[in-house]
Amino acid sequence: MPSATAEPILRVEGVSKFFGGLTALNKVDLEVYPGEVVALLGDNGAGKSTLIKCVSGVYRADEGRILFNGHDITDASPSKVREMGIETIYQDLALAENLDVGANVFLGKEKEKRLLGLIPVTDDEYMRREAAGVLDRLDIHIPSLKQKLVRLSGGQRQAVALARALYWDARLIIMDEPTAALGVPEQRKVLALVKTLREQGIPVIIISHTMQDVMEVADRMVVLRRGRKVAEVPRSEATVDLLVKHIVGGFDVA
Repeated sequence: MPSATAEPILRVEGVSKFFGGLTALNKVDLEVYPGEVVALLGDNGAGKSTLIKCVSGVYRADEGRILFNGHDITDASPSKVREMGIETIYQDLALAENLDVGANVFLGKEKEKRLLGLIPVTDDEYMRREAAGVLDRLDIHIPSLKQKLVRLSGGQRQAVALARALYWDARLIIMDEPTAALGVPEQRKVLALVKTLREQGIPVIIISHTMQDVMEVADRMVVLRRGRKVAEVPRSEATVDLLVKHIVGGFDVA
């Protein structure tokens, strides 16, 4: 949890987003502090994905502003946002299943070496070695980094996606439904990864419909409904019933 003197690493101020006559976000405020896990909750159509896409640069906010480490990123492109240290891991993970672990960590930024001093080839051993180092940091063991990703479990793939983000200096990680379609053992591994990130001071925004996951890892829960922020609940005050009531509109909201 943030200290009383901590400054937020991410500050969303009065952000609205419109699509024609539809208000997808209505003056939403959000702060995320170093080393905390914030759960973003809401039913389908509540505005969660739209808010994340505004933060990650996919959408441009129509009103309000977004600050990251004190820099205004409201109009920044997705590549600029990533360069500044915000990494979004979507459900599809955006990994190349036909490549091995090292190649996925370096995807799009492959390390090369010169064969016989002349011919450029990818330096697979270097990439695997670097990947192994960051996986160790996450306390994840994959028996062979030469395996293609298609042969790895869902939890291991999540670990590779996180390893890639950390290797390239992510300072805020957004995870969209990270435990969806995973079995219980794999869900446990992913939640352990989230806790590891928090212990290393890297804040996480986690979008999830699974209340038990949220209750286990989140320090704070932010609830959106119909594009508005309707609740912000610290873990110490949160119950599943309370969160569900906010999500479905069980309280009178002005």
